[in-house]
Amino acid sequence: MSSKRTGTHGLDSNAPFALVIPAFNEAATIREVVSTALRFAPRVIVVDDGSTDGTAAELDGLEFELLRNDTNLGKAASLWRGLQHALRDQNVAAVMTMDGDAQHDPAEIPKLLSAARRFPHHIVIGSRLWNRAAIPSARYRANRFANFWIAWASGQSIEDSQSGFRVYPADLIRSVKLSCTRARSFVFESEILIEAARMGFYAMPVRVSTVYRGNARPSHFRPVTDILRITRMVAWKLIVKGLYPMGLWRSLTQRPCTFEQYGAHGIQPGAENR
Repeated sequence: MSSKRTGTHGLDSNAPFALVIPAFNEAATIREVVSTALRFAPRVIVVDDGSTDGTAAELDGLEFELLRNDTNLGKAASLWRGLQHALRDQNVAAVMTMDGDAQHDPAEIPKLLSAARRFPHHIVIGSRLWNRAAIPSARYRANRFANFWIAWASGQSIEDSQSGFRVYPADLIRSVKLSCTRARSFVFESEILIEAARMGFYAMPVRVSTVYRGNARPSHFRPVTDILRITRMVAWKLIVKGLYPMGLWRSLTQRPCTFEQYGAHGIQPGAENR
């Protein structure tokens, strides 16, 4: 696989980054998420995706950037709009994303940034699947199923392909071309892992807390419908690549190595994927 990169600068300790939070009907949790995130992120961008519950009003008085979609366009379109808005600042070296439903702990932002600074040409992913007991069984099975397909198509082992708690290199976002229609809302975060790997940007898992709150609104992710859409997307990419047997071999034989393990053993990531 290609290891070509599109730029030369990375996320050093002084490089600015932005945090993008897509939000649709998150009035119950969005203020807690944003107010905590502001302690760790110098620039927070919230994309209100046509919410009807007063999500934006809950953020009154906080110092952040608000983008509004007039109607609900889906997570993919909201993420893409936020990512492109963040990169209007040419000095931004990376963009972090997290969900607005409080399933990601903003206090763990420094953990992901540490990984992004050490491995600036990787997509850093906050991985939750290590804590199986804390995840609803249907969600866990759906995520593992998606992991297999995406690992096959991208030619790399992946620990949590469905986590939205990520750090994307700015060079990747400036170069990648993906569909962001409403029908592909939860396909986007899977497809970008495949396309990024083809461009030489591999996934780097960082283990984070697994949070499923009893008072949270129902998930917008539909395990059957959205996993089927992801599977169709992956199947087409595999057909185009002649079923990519090397990717299948890697997905079956390699285990994801986390940032914590890289740090402990001094392993250099990516070599097994080339």
